[in-house]
Amino acid sequence: MRFSILTIFPTLIDSALKEGVVGRARDAEIIDVEILNLRDFARDRHRTTDDRPFGGGEGMVMTPGPLSLAVQKACSGDGPQQRSRVVLLSPQGRQLSQSVAEDLGREDHLILVCGRYEGVDERFRLHYVDDEISIGDFILSGGELPALVVIDAVTRLIPGVLGCSSSAANDTFSRNLLKHPQYTRPRVFEGLEVPDELLSGDHQRIEAYRFIASVRRTIEKRPDLLQEESFSEAEKKLLLKHGIDCKALTGPAARGQQ
Repeated sequence: MRFSILTIFPTLIDSALKEGVVGRARDAEIIDVEILNLRDFARDRHRTTDDRPFGGGEGMVMTPGPLSLAVQKACSGDGPQQRSRVVLLSPQGRQLSQSVAEDLGREDHLILVCGRYEGVDERFRLHYVDDEISIGDFILSGGELPALVVIDAVTRLIPGVLGCSSSAANDTFSRNLLKHPQYTRPRVFEGLEVPDELLSGDHQRIEAYRFIASVRRTIEKRPDLLQEESFSEAEKKLLLKHGIDCKALTGPAARGQQ
């Protein structure tokens, strides 16, 4: 999969792409990431990429010329059968979620446009942008950090990227449940012991414990997620066995806990 990042601050994101899961995926050539400096596509000697807004107002607006030329350059490497999507990182976009990451991961090429200042010229958005993504209802200085978040979220879903093939499938938000608590050595830390179930060697008992712990953690921290969750008949029996009524979790009672 290919990622193209359009930014006026390439060094801001370059180092982050060399580390961790994304760095290993690049080294293994599972993904390809190119960083395009928008200033390289400016046509004046000052390499200008922004200007004052027509009509007046605060701040500056990113000009359409360098943005459009950079998108054209990014697309020039696409093959005839490749799917590419131009994504503007914007607080006005749809919010990034696990399902949105999965949607983006179906593309062959993501072109991530990092907005700055008061935004981008509307004509560029209308002519070139296929999608707008936000990582939350808060304001950042630009789209570079959201672009890195998108790349990380999408990359870890690509087969062969994670060391354990089931890691992505079992992560938090793979279904509408938070992940169960995790433990490692030592078995006793400051008087707190690892739950007996995890030391039993009984895989069925371990999975049952983790499922119940996951549901309980979701009830405690994010009950709103349970509105969209459904449980198998075996899971319903297990929940009732531990005193948890799944009908109350996914019905009006759960909605009232928000």
